[in-house]
Amino acid sequence: MTPSPAVTDAPILDVLAERWSTRIFDPNTPIDEAALASALEAARWAPSASNTQPWRFVVARRGTPAHAAIVDALMDFNRTWAGDAGAFVVFAATATHDGKPMRWAAYDTGQAAAYFTVQAHASGLYTHQMGGFHRDAIAAAFGFGDELAAVTVMAVGALGDIATASEALRERELTPRTRRPVAESVVLDA
Repeated sequence: MTPSPAVTDAPILDVLAERWSTRIFDPNTPIDEAALASALEAARWAPSASNTQPWRFVVARRGTPAHAAIVDALMDFNRTWAGDAGAFVVFAATATHDGKPMRWAAYDTGQAAAYFTVQAHASGLYTHQMGGFHRDAIAAAFGFGDELAAVTVMAVGALGDIATASEALRERELTPRTRRPVAESVVLDA
């Protein structure tokens, strides 16, 4: 059950065209530790302003208290499917560097998440990033304090069987992937 590659208006790398965000994870397959390590390594090498590397990661494998805490912090719909993922990765951003605010920290952390996602897909893992979570619950569960803020929670794992999914999940999984045309995103192309 993998959708067709994205239909693009210009050629892009296969790993990008084939990547998609599933909501159906295999609840029995443990996380592939080598693939997870490679994805974290890719995230480590993401670009960052002035090489500040503002990202921090919480890696929580299924069956651990940390994984359960993340499931508890997810909002409604995400809680119904994400717990099957072999692991979660919380991508958090630091607020300051050398005592100065880092306005770009969330952007750089997003790049780390994107690098993670692409490498994970290339290594055979499936991912789904979520914004639907309670940031205060994540902060409390992992002792973030004022210096760290969760940017996204990513479910990571082996692809599940669509036949075992609820009708609502099957419908979402089978909906064709779409994006608006590049021309609608480009403000100026001089």
